[in-house]
Amino acid sequence: MKGKIAIPRTTIERLPLYYRCLAKLDKMDIEVISSKELGERIGVPSTQVRKDLSYYGEFGRRGVGYEVKLLLKNLERILGLNNHWPIVLVGAGNLGRALVNYEGFRKLGLEIKAVLDTDLNKIGNSISGITVQSIKNLKEVVEKYNIKMGIIAVPAASAQQVADQLVSVGIKAIWNFAPTRIIVPEDVKVKNEDLSVGIIGLVYHLARNE
Repeated sequence: MKGKIAIPRTTIERLPLYYRCLAKLDKMDIEVISSKELGERIGVPSTQVRKDLSYYGEFGRRGVGYEVKLLLKNLERILGLNNHWPIVLVGAGNLGRALVNYEGFRKLGLEIKAVLDTDLNKIGNSISGITVQSIKNLKEVVEKYNIKMGIIAVPAASAQQVADQLVSVGIKAIWNFAPTRIIVPEDVKVKNEDLSVGIIGLVYHLARNE
């Protein structure tokens, strides 16, 4: 990465889109793609593609484009996907089970190592080979697997308490599926995934067209 240049949030958010697109192209045995073609596939101008990628280095060749495999490899490094990232998931309900069973995580170097809950009816049950443990084991689990990332899949009323517990044991990145905002220290990154907001947005557009 170049110096200490501040990289726009929108650029960072587009990196996974570039990665996903390039992964598909690689599977199709496409060797080279131009910035114009890459931009069209994710819905941005070619100038934006070149600007986004320029924050991290010079990957393309003028008049030729980007070598798909090479750019894909560089994006894996930039995104940290060439490392192994163990995860702790709190919440063994239907959503938690679905996340554990999502096969796409392993392809990204992510692995849910432990599932925790407070419900005595869930503790001890197995989800895809992972035994649900008590939230009381959080510190032990995080230290055992050197975990830095946590997923919150609990009801909104419990989300802040869970977030506080995750932060207290050294978690630095939280993927929050609870339908509420959580407050964490500045050095902890949070990604809120409010499913209800997403569906309401779709309903809005349907209603506007009626």
